[in-house]
Amino acid sequence: MGFEDSFTVNMTNKIVVCAHELCNDHWLPFTNFDLLVPPFDVGSTFFYKKPSNGRSFLDIVDTLKESLSRTLTLYSPMAGEIAWNGVVLENQIHCNNQGVDFFEAVADVELKELNLYNPDECIEGKLMPKKQLRGVLAIQVTKLKCEGIVIGVMVDHRIVDGYSANMFISSWADMTRSKASSMIPSFGRSYLTPRSPIVYSPSIDNVFTPFQPPSNHDNDLCKEDDQYRLVNRIYYVEGEQLKMLQSLASKNGCRTSKLVAFTSFLWKEVALSMEDSGENNETCNVVVTVDGRRRLSEGEGKEKEKLMASHFGNVLSMPYGSKNPQELKEMPLSDVAIEVLEFLKTATTKEHFLDIIDWVEEQKPQPLISKAFAGKDMSFSMSAGQRFETMDEIDFGWGKLAFGSCHVPAERKDCFVMTMGSPINNEDWVVYTHMPKKHMDYIEVHASHVIKPLNADYLNI
Repeated sequence: MGFEDSFTVNMTNKIVVCAHELCNDHWLPFTNFDLLVPPFDVGSTFFYKKPSNGRSFLDIVDTLKESLSRTLTLYSPMAGEIAWNGVVLENQIHCNNQGVDFFEAVADVELKELNLYNPDECIEGKLMPKKQLRGVLAIQVTKLKCEGIVIGVMVDHRIVDGYSANMFISSWADMTRSKASSMIPSFGRSYLTPRSPIVYSPSIDNVFTPFQPPSNHDNDLCKEDDQYRLVNRIYYVEGEQLKMLQSLASKNGCRTSKLVAFTSFLWKEVALSMEDSGENNETCNVVVTVDGRRRLSEGEGKEKEKLMASHFGNVLSMPYGSKNPQELKEMPLSDVAIEVLEFLKTATTKEHFLDIIDWVEEQKPQPLISKAFAGKDMSFSMSAGQRFETMDEIDFGWGKLAFGSCHVPAERKDCFVMTMGSPINNEDWVVYTHMPKKHMDYIEVHASHVIKPLNADYLNI
């Protein structure tokens, strides 16, 4: 099947959608977890076939705008902006209902013609809105030539992590189907405040660090070769290959998880690419993001568990492992997996997340960053999208989701990988990468049995 990368998209309308019910203008301070997130955006795309109920595109768009307005009443920060609060002398979330930019568009391409393997060509700047000066959220709804529909959502990462973004989109989908939101978000701050007195383990210094902006000299030293340009790509991994990686990553009868196995595989493959390029003296870092909601509620009863499950914002830690390429090259996958499990061990406890809150409090007002990304080493983060809603549950009422994915804006400089469930087979994965072109080209050649460029055949579209 041929792909169409050169299609055109025409914007037909742009409006500002505000919350249906006005809330009091108020300021919401960032939590200490929010303060660990740099100022960049993250997106999601949702692809649907021609509506099964025969509704017109204009009717669907009108319904989406109306339900979005009602959803913003529940999620007031999403209709606000990040601004300087002169009273407390810090940036905060200003919940002022200034609204969300909502774009309507038409594209001269069919769903099956989209080259989903290459989001830089088929999504970036076409099916995904650019978040402009207004607020923290932008949405684009696009009608395809086959009458399929694409919804693109771009949001400021300082407001939400993946869990919270999914919570918002699920609520929007619920309300579009004329249902009550399946979850009411919590914006409480009292349950994420530091302890008194502040106390934390020195191990936090191995996870996060104060951010030092690079000097002009450092920028001059950055690789400018096109081969190291960060590119977005999407792959398909079949369940049998995941089981094979699990088997290779397991040792002494102890079976490791699919995520740990795949993380170990990718860490080793990136290292092999570095070694192949003569980068033996450099370091290869892998970060695994860990959600703290469940851990922070451990041992505190059902009410705290419900409160943390509904918390809207960021609640992430970013532990990482660091090895040089030669070390990783010589290690069997089972030993690489042991390294991954070792650095994850300290970041999967309640105490670790309480320590983060206290550590950030002591560092204020310095900007902070994951330590793995503080230097010039090759570093990439792994995130597991499987913990979010299943594909079937992002249902706006006109048909089953054909495909959904995260999206990383091309201008972001951090390397990122997200694993997601397949929309057609629970055993398979879809993997989104924002990585140096050189490394992904190498992995496509040397691990073609594991990762395969995504195409419409894998999605039955």
